[in-house]
Amino acid sequence: MSPTPLRPPARAGVVLTALLAALVASVVVATGASAHVTVSSDDATAGGYGKLTFRVPNESDTASTVALRISIPEEQAMASLRAQPVPGWTVTTTSSQLADPVAVHGQEISDYVSVVEFRADAGGGIAPGQFQEFALSGGPFPDAGTLTFPAVQTYSDGTESAWIEPTVAGQEEPESPAPVLSLTGDAAGDGAAAGTTTAAGEHGHGGPVSNEPAGLALFLAILALVTGVAGVVLGYRAGRRTVGS
Repeated sequence: MSPTPLRPPARAGVVLTALLAALVASVVVATGASAHVTVSSDDATAGGYGKLTFRVPNESDTASTVALRISIPEEQAMASLRAQPVPGWTVTTTSSQLADPVAVHGQEISDYVSVVEFRADAGGGIAPGQFQEFALSGGPFPDAGTLTFPAVQTYSDGTESAWIEPTVAGQEEPESPAPVLSLTGDAAGDGAAAGTTTAAGEHGHGGPVSNEPAGLALFLAILALVTGVAGVVLGYRAGRRTVGS
């Protein structure tokens, strides 16, 4: 016995269900892609000083984020770098020797802060579904277009998320991108700076993180759903006319 063909209303329901599933999937992908450590700044300029804000979302459903370790590559060494205190967290810094000392404001600098670590007090941290921001202030920044800050996020269950992969212009964003700050202007200019991250995310994922990729994906998904529903309605009406004729 051959299967009974679906009636127009049933076919419409099947198609509509598929479209809704596609919409949900696209939203999940769009929001999930932004959930990583990001860095932003409102005043950092090439050759100048400014504040760097690292936004850290908790991606675990069961564990809290209890530490964030930020690395400053030697080519991005700053003569001055300070951390803003965060209640419930302890901050420590590690210094490294420069291969080639640099002169800053008439003084020779032979070492610099290469690692800044924020660690939560016992029983604290960033709980699931939450985020925290950590700020650094320093300079002068290198005369460069972008700065990259590899970061490692540690969870209370002992696992780590290493946000250390470089982002290459023109290539697809890596799975675990290192936070990247885009510098604009210079110390003698108007001081404006646009802070974004490898795919500034949450997540990120920024200074808030940009949600433009997720918003665009959601808009396109909704547009596709509306278009699909319109097609289903037209097909259903056509089917009714065919059955009635």
